[in-house]
Amino acid sequence: MAVAGAIIGAAFGGWINDRFGRKISILVADFLFFVGATVMAVSPAPWMLIIGRILVGLGVGMASMTAPLYISEASPHRIRGALVSTNGLLITGGQFLSYLINLAFTQVHGTWRWMLGVAGIPALVQFVLMMSLPESPRWLYRKGKIDEARSILGKIYPDEEVEDEMQALNKSIEEEKAEEGSIGEGGMIEKLRKAWSNDVVRRGLYAGIAVQVAQQFVGINTVMYYSPTIIQFAGIASNQTALALSLVTSGLNAIGSIVSMCFVDRYGRRRLMIISMFGIICCLVVLAGVFYQASTTAPGISKIESAHFGANSTCSAYVQAPDASSWNCMTCLQKATDCAYCSNGDNRFAAGACVAATDILKGACKAESRTWYRKGCPSKVGFLAIILLGLYIIMYSPGMGTVPWIVNSEIYPLRYRGIGGGIAAVSNWTSNLIVSETFLTLTEALGSAGTFLLFAVFSFLGLLAIYFLVPETKGLQFEEVEKLLQNGYSPFIKNKQGSKDGDSS
Repeated sequence: MAVAGAIIGAAFGGWINDRFGRKISILVADFLFFVGATVMAVSPAPWMLIIGRILVGLGVGMASMTAPLYISEASPHRIRGALVSTNGLLITGGQFLSYLINLAFTQVHGTWRWMLGVAGIPALVQFVLMMSLPESPRWLYRKGKIDEARSILGKIYPDEEVEDEMQALNKSIEEEKAEEGSIGEGGMIEKLRKAWSNDVVRRGLYAGIAVQVAQQFVGINTVMYYSPTIIQFAGIASNQTALALSLVTSGLNAIGSIVSMCFVDRYGRRRLMIISMFGIICCLVVLAGVFYQASTTAPGISKIESAHFGANSTCSAYVQAPDASSWNCMTCLQKATDCAYCSNGDNRFAAGACVAATDILKGACKAESRTWYRKGCPSKVGFLAIILLGLYIIMYSPGMGTVPWIVNSEIYPLRYRGIGGGIAAVSNWTSNLIVSETFLTLTEALGSAGTFLLFAVFSFLGLLAIYFLVPETKGLQFEEVEKLLQNGYSPFIKNKQGSKDGDSS
């Protein structure tokens, strides 16, 4: 429900950004998030918890597309990418910190209420601090508040560059007036229609939506949401160990954001994303191979071992199966939801027991120093899956983790920047919802190997989309990006600006 709320928040956030400004949008997002966190913390019943999740989602959706946009428009173009990457660092760093905070709250009375309620504190702090920050100078100029815009630009650029920025803004708006014939706002539907009929905006949306959808369909949020489950698929049975390793993946994601900050303005957005996608595809293909190897070499099932804990301890599905002799650990766990696997007492890689998944049998299994499995099986290659998950995060975070938000904060004309970013953010959150909600179903239908191979295929399609649709915007003024898109983009044609900035892709 939080992700569903984020979809709606991103959709309306684009319109609010263009109508009322970036600062107001962030303040509204903070308010929604604070109210949502408070509602969740005091919820007496699940229905109220769901309302709180929706409110939090609305705030997250608005903030997800507004924060990069605000930072981008209030940054010198030479370091714009690094500053927008800071937003990504604080998100991934915040995720890592939230794991640690929630771990601490597991020892406190009212565990989950504290976990959900404390999230309102950062929103409150940001709301207060945001009151002291200025509005985006580009939005102010767009609204005719020229002196205010000039004053803010004077704090961002050296004196000799302020006039150049003002002239570029003026030229961009004059061209809009000539094209539109009017500078009126219109309703949201009318704004969408005009945006799509504008060649520059439409080409920007092709690029912006492509990178946002690709970001989600590489499967990143399945790794972040379900990393403990994935680690158990690889044969790590302990919940505590799986949770600890998932903390490592979150930490690697944060470190990757720092790498992005260092290199995005040096090597460019497009190049980082393409390198990132190549690495992601390689990791996913090898990861699929490791999971396939783990499933085909899973220990067999022994009738003697299965009956070891009593006559009625054996899993009923195994007893009734006509092909029970061909079953292994993976078959035991996948054929029926009420089956579990208890490893062999002498050698955990030898044939073990397929038993009923009850707490009594779980206790009996562990009492004999055996390992109890519900999601994965004993595997000699399981450690490779853990290493590859780490490599996957390392390849993802510096490129596809942060750069799509940078691209979307700078690729649309000023008049449509809010609504363009909103449309792309909606595509991101919608893709997030689709991927995260189908992951466990896919693993049941295709197995872990098949699911990660499917993500590799999606990633290859995303790589093609990025190569053909996304131009390099490193070091360009917003008005130069707009000019770049006017005649359409092709990776096979060197554009003048791209050559100037050393784009060799």
